[in-house]
Amino acid sequence: MFVIVGIIVVFVTVFGGYVAAGGKFGVILHALPFELTMIGGAAIGAFLISNSMSVIKHTMKDLGSAFKGPRWNKQDYNDLLSLLYAVSRLAKEDPLALETALDDPQNAPIFAKYPKIQADHRAIDMICGTMRAASMNLTDPHQVEDMLIKQLDAELHHNQHGSHALQGMADGLPALGIVAAVLGIIKTMSAIDKPPTVLGGMIGGALVGTFLGVFLAYGFVGPLAARVASVVEEEHRFYEAIRDALVASLHNHTPNMSVEVARLNAPHDMRPSFDDLDAALKSLRKEAA
Repeated sequence: MFVIVGIIVVFVTVFGGYVAAGGKFGVILHALPFELTMIGGAAIGAFLISNSMSVIKHTMKDLGSAFKGPRWNKQDYNDLLSLLYAVSRLAKEDPLALETALDDPQNAPIFAKYPKIQADHRAIDMICGTMRAASMNLTDPHQVEDMLIKQLDAELHHNQHGSHALQGMADGLPALGIVAAVLGIIKTMSAIDKPPTVLGGMIGGALVGTFLGVFLAYGFVGPLAARVASVVEEEHRFYEAIRDALVASLHNHTPNMSVEVARLNAPHDMRPSFDDLDAALKSLRKEAA
C-alpha cells in the first residue's frame, strides 16, 4: 500500500510542481515515447546482460514482494515461537515421538497446527535438520550455531540478488538518460538552420532524456531496490528466530527460556508481547495435559 502511495506522491509532487511553475507538458509528451524507448530499452538490455536467468526470475518475484510486503507478520512469529516451544519440549519429554514428527513433518500433528509455517519448506527443513543433527550426537551448541549462521548467511546472500540487480539498473539509468540526451543534441545540431522556436523544442526534447534517467533512477527503481532489500532482511529475521530458539534449546535452556530468547531478538514491530506468547504456550500445555 505504501509503495503505491509513494509512487503517487512522486508523480504529483514532481509534475505538479512543474505545472505550478508554468511548465507545459507538450514538449515532454512529444519526446516521452522516444526517450522512454531508448532509456528503458537500454536499461532492460543491460539488466539482461548483467544477470543470469535465475537472478532475473528472482528479481521479478521480488518486485511482487516489494508491493505485498514481508511474508511474515506478528501472528506468524507467535505461531513460530509456539511451534519451537512444542518441538523443544517434545525433544526433552519424548525423543521418539519427535523423531517420528521430523521424519514426516507434512503429516505430523505438531506441525499441522501451524499450516503457514508447515507450508514453508525452508523453515521446516531448518527445524527438522537441526533437531536431527542434535539427535545424532551433534550436541555442541557452538558447532550447530556456526552451521546455522553459515546457512542463513548463504540464504541471505542469495535472496539479495534481486535488490542488487535493481540497484545496478538504478545506478545506470542517469547515464543512459545522458546518452539519450546526447543523441537528442546530435539531432538538434543537424537542424541548426531551423528557427529558434523549433530548436528550443528539440533541445527541450533532448533534455527530457536526462530528466527521465534521473527521475526513474531516484524516483522509482532505486527506492524499489531499497524496498526489496528491506523485505528480504525482514523475512530473514524470521529464520534467525528459529536459529536463536534452537541454539538456546541445545544449550539446555528450558523450552520457555529458549523461545523467550528468540522473542526478544525478533523485530520490534513483529515481536509478540510476553503476555500473548505466554497465553499461547499455556494453551499448548493444556492440550498436552
